[in-house]
Amino acid sequence: MSAVLHGVGVGPGAPDLLTLRAAALLREVPVVAAPRRAEGEDSLALRIARDAVGEVPGQETLLLTFPMSRDAQVRRAAREAAAAEVGARLASGRSVAFVTEGDPLVYSTFLDLLAESRRAFPEARVDVVPGVSSLTAVAAAALVPLADGDGRLAVIPAPTALGELGELAREFETVLLLKAGGVLPDLRAALAREGLLDRAVLVSGATTVGEQVTRDLASVQGRTGYFSTVLLTRAPEGRR
Repeated sequence: MSAVLHGVGVGPGAPDLLTLRAAALLREVPVVAAPRRAEGEDSLALRIARDAVGEVPGQETLLLTFPMSRDAQVRRAAREAAAAEVGARLASGRSVAFVTEGDPLVYSTFLDLLAESRRAFPEARVDVVPGVSSLTAVAAAALVPLADGDGRLAVIPAPTALGELGELAREFETVLLLKAGGVLPDLRAALAREGLLDRAVLVSGATTVGEQVTRDLASVQGRTGYFSTVLLTRAPEGRR
């Protein structure tokens, strides 16, 4: 099988952060596959790609549904269905570029397809085109260094970190708490209990027109969007 599955990172949101390699590939590949959360919904990754390179004549667009579900059977069925669609294109000799926000190997939907590929089309070559990650995008928006010298960096989904914030703050110079929007009230309360509120910066929608940087988490009420990250530094800005 000569066709290739490409995992293509399209960056955190701003189309001009798409890499030159990704843009060149997306202009020449015969099939572009993109994840969406439900039937009938748009794909954010596809929108970023289209804003960057436009429509390509004759190129097939393949929308694949990956439900935001914790049910293992639902997720498995979605992976298998997506792999079957991609595998059919590869078997016909057409390479597929699967676009995903950020980087394909960092908390990406591409990881589901990559895991399934070993079973569904083991002979196909898989290639990854790195993308600008949200990790560096939120740091740039907040002007917070991620790592320097011997400093240590932790990257953890916020919902799983609520009970260990104090330990994380002691062990790591910088902590990125991803997917913070849905648990922001609980996260803010946990940070307050640990005396860490003044060390936290909230970044929502990094690199997009709706980008917001909040350095006073106590002023934020309720939840924020899915693409929200809290950066926790060992010392408040200005005293690093």
